[in-house]
Amino acid sequence: MRIRRSRHVIIVCGIGLLCSTSACATYTPTPVSDVAALSTATAGITTEPDDPASSPAEEEETEPATRQTEWGPLSEADQELVRKVRLASLWEMPMAQDAVQRASTARVREVSETIASQHHTLDRRVREAASKLEIKLPVKPTAQQQSWMSDISSKSGAAYDATYVKWLRLAHGQIFGLIGAVRGSTQNTLIRRFAEQCNSAVLNHQRLLESTGLTTPASFPSPPAT
Repeated sequence: MRIRRSRHVIIVCGIGLLCSTSACATYTPTPVSDVAALSTATAGITTEPDDPASSPAEEEETEPATRQTEWGPLSEADQELVRKVRLASLWEMPMAQDAVQRASTARVREVSETIASQHHTLDRRVREAASKLEIKLPVKPTAQQQSWMSDISSKSGAAYDATYVKWLRLAHGQIFGLIGAVRGSTQNTLIRRFAEQCNSAVLNHQRLLESTGLTTPASFPSPPAT
């Protein structure tokens, strides 16, 4: 009985040894060079999505648009002056005409008549310059200018005069700085002459409005940053 069991154990062990030997004979190890190549190929792969911030977008061109004309280079600042003078006339001229009728004091009516007349001339000049330089002009006041017009129109008597002087003097002070900057920098001879005409008119209007005695700190724009 013991002999039979021993033979059985020997037979089973022998079969197991033969199987192990056969498996080893058929196994082919991966070459070291192939493993190195695979590691190199997958080293840069990631399963995380690309971070948009890591790829900066192409910077937009920030240079101001300048084009050539027969009067010299026309910068964006030159064109902006033409458009803003047109905007000034679109609201200041009708409000000055209105003040000629509605102002409660003779001085404000007199000042308004002069301002309305000079804005009529200035508007003609701005349309001529825009036509020659092919600048598209606005056709209505800005939302802020319309709010000033509504504020003035809603008042009467002394309040009308004070509100009218406040907003017109503020607006003239705001554009006065732009006129000087363009006159000092423009290489366009037509714009240079136009800026001088604007400077003369706007300076005169500021003096006229101040002569009414109705200006207050609210009538003046904030000083430029230094």
